[in-house]
Amino acid sequence: MALRFYNSLSQQLEPFSPQDGKTVRMYCCGPTVYHYAHIGNLRTFTFQDILRRWLRASGFALDNVMNITDVEDKIIRAAMAQGKTLREYTAEYEEAFLEDMATLRLERPERVVRATEHIGEMVDLIQQLGAKGFTYETDGSTYYRISKFPEYGKLSHNDFGGMIAGARVDVDEYEKDDARDFVLWKQKKEGEPSWDTPIGDGRPGWHIECSAMAMKYLGTTLDIHAGGIDLQFPHHENEIAQSEAVTGQPFARFWLHAEHLIVEGQKMSKSLGNFYTLRDLLALGYAPETVRYLLASVPYRNKLNFTMDGVKAAATAIDRLRNFELRLKSEKFAAAGHAAAEERAVAATARFRETMDDDLNTAGALGVVFEFLRDTNSAMDAGQFGAENVATAQAFLGLFDSVFDVLRPTVTAGGLSDEAIEALIAERVAAKKARNFGRADEVRKELEAQGIVLEDTKDGTRWKRK
Repeated sequence: MALRFYNSLSQQLEPFSPQDGKTVRMYCCGPTVYHYAHIGNLRTFTFQDILRRWLRASGFALDNVMNITDVEDKIIRAAMAQGKTLREYTAEYEEAFLEDMATLRLERPERVVRATEHIGEMVDLIQQLGAKGFTYETDGSTYYRISKFPEYGKLSHNDFGGMIAGARVDVDEYEKDDARDFVLWKQKKEGEPSWDTPIGDGRPGWHIECSAMAMKYLGTTLDIHAGGIDLQFPHHENEIAQSEAVTGQPFARFWLHAEHLIVEGQKMSKSLGNFYTLRDLLALGYAPETVRYLLASVPYRNKLNFTMDGVKAAATAIDRLRNFELRLKSEKFAAAGHAAAEERAVAATARFRETMDDDLNTAGALGVVFEFLRDTNSAMDAGQFGAENVATAQAFLGLFDSVFDVLRPTVTAGGLSDEAIEALIAERVAAKKARNFGRADEVRKELEAQGIVLEDTKDGTRWKRK
């Protein structure tokens, strides 16, 4: 099966390959840095990470741009309330977001770009729109005239035929059925940050930011534009209108949208007490890879119901994966391989690839992995798995983890290194040989206190991190 994605623009599954056959030019809507990212945000960014990794596993190179929105309505209100400049206010949350990305093992895109560093490009794009008759000015602000763009609504698949001509909206976010001329450049208001430009002293509207940055780095037509479903309208619809009005070319060939995350069956909100950031979950004792696993486990176009039972189940699943990996590494198998075991790994690899190629069906891919674990563990128990089969099984597990990235335990600050653990285990073995069982017990307890679990087997002592 060829790699295919559900394209929000066509509302169909379509075979995918980049325009040049080699490098995927992809734009991912990044964070608005006015607060810490919550797990709903992180679900979208985890999807984008899985997408990146699978594109690379499919043999493609990546040129991926992610924006940092560091100027828009919410940021300005918050910064002004605290008496801070935009940069002073956003720096803390930008740094926190990048830290959260690293903690969740989300790869950093090839380019991470701030909106405030691309004001010139935004002004130039607005001027080009003006020259083509797509803008008008009112009270010092510049608006996009959507009646000039007949295809408006083609991404959200809404019929805006009955919209009120000339009705304008100044705010960055508005309702899904509220199609009005949107602001491209806002006239300066007292106390607000502004830039002195050829189109006036003011600041950009939110929507022009992504159009300008995407086309600067990736050209007139992107291979993929990805983001959360909440951005489909108005943000992505407006990006299309702005970009295609200037270039006359399709802005993006594929539009991929991740569905919402809900918590315990309800919309996440602070008033309901079900609002979580990654930091909240880490403080509750959950490992980052456990959160990553759960966020990745449901296909991106399905809503994800985040529950604490789900987090615990994710931790159990990772434990099963690590136990299997440990068994492959440390158990002494008979030398001769078994054809059935080899065929099982090859077939699982093919099914995993087919399932991921089918619009990143992560749930199906995990099903393939755990079926392989179950059948291979049974074969090991029955003596139908040999040392010659280990490499193929490890290769399959490696393919899985190159995308899901959950096998490696997170080592907390001050935690023991692998080398220190091995040294303590060697000391414990020596103490037992010397019949110093008191010291051997002390070492076990010391390791347990550090989250290290020991298992004594006929082949020696195995260990893993909790």
